[in-house]
Amino acid sequence: MSILVTGGARSGKSGFAERLTRKLADSRQAVYVATGQAFDAEMEARIALHRQQRQADADGFQWETLEEPLKLAALLEQLSGSGQTVLVDCLTLWLSNQLLVVEERSDRQKFVEDEIAGLEQAVSGFEGTLILVTNEVGGGIVPEYPLGRLYRDLAGRMNARLAARCGQVFLVIAGIPVELRSREYLL
Repeated sequence: MSILVTGGARSGKSGFAERLTRKLADSRQAVYVATGQAFDAEMEARIALHRQQRQADADGFQWETLEEPLKLAALLEQLSGSGQTVLVDCLTLWLSNQLLVVEERSDRQKFVEDEIAGLEQAVSGFEGTLILVTNEVGGGIVPEYPLGRLYRDLAGRMNARLAARCGQVFLVIAGIPVELRSREYLL
């Protein structure tokens, strides 16, 4: 089963996703796929802290961390059927990485949409438990720059496409997870 966890920045979605992963893992271990890249000192510090937190898990839960900023669909295809519970944190960082690779290309939107389609296919075909963390980015102001607007639009569409492929979808607000799929209003 695939599960999507979304929410705003610092909403508690990653902590919830980690706790959910621990609960759903058949063994006392899981794969943690990190998509962040350190482009500055502050991000380096964040990544180092996250690595340290996963290594020092107090209850003995074991995380195997795989860092994959770009080729996420291929990695999920490799992990599918492995019997391991997989947590991906975070899809919007992955999306940002994709845009940065092709920032100057005229076909950047099509390129990134193709990458999203590949990710959607990998999620749809994933055999096992897969938990995906993403950000809701469209609830604020309209970004001033074209690349920011493109990012916001792509993130919204990516989240909707992946939510459609997931058996459960959680929205985390102020640290409170709410399951949305069971509350979905169908027309």
